[in-house]
Amino acid sequence: MSGDDILQLFAYLLPAVVTGVVAFYFFRLHTRNEEGRRRFLLHKDSQKDTLPVRLQAYERMALFLERITLNSLVVRVAPKSKSKSDYENLLVKQIETEFEHNLSQQIYMSDECWNIIKTAKNATIQIIRSAGMSETDSPDKLREDILNQTMEKQSPSNTALSYVKKEVGDLWN
Repeated sequence: MSGDDILQLFAYLLPAVVTGVVAFYFFRLHTRNEEGRRRFLLHKDSQKDTLPVRLQAYERMALFLERITLNSLVVRVAPKSKSKSDYENLLVKQIETEFEHNLSQQIYMSDECWNIIKTAKNATIQIIRSAGMSETDSPDKLREDILNQTMEKQSPSNTALSYVKKEVGDLWN
């Protein structure tokens, strides 16, 4: 084999190698696009199934936050005895029972959102406890003290509810 034969063989092989490289590149690009499309379709299908469940969880937690708002809580839960401490414990028990009823919703929301909801619950209980430490001696006076405290500052439930609404809005984006 002479130098001319090798050069001629190389001249025949070069277009075949270039064609093979271009074909490999386009095949790999096509495969990646198909994989991305399949992943997108799977994500879209799973969103279609999980989005209603997630929205329902956020709705339940919004209802929880509304129910533990101090204004609605003291109006909805009337004292059953003349003891201030019994009424204080009844309010806290209502909040805890409501929270325990909705514990499973945490798997559908972000950790940050769940922590904000827990913080709102604990802050609400803290407000009730601090109002219970006052010099009042009747449950009706305790109700009045709690309502006065909520007039002065924003309810922890309202702050948490604002965050829940923001997170639900982010679901659509």
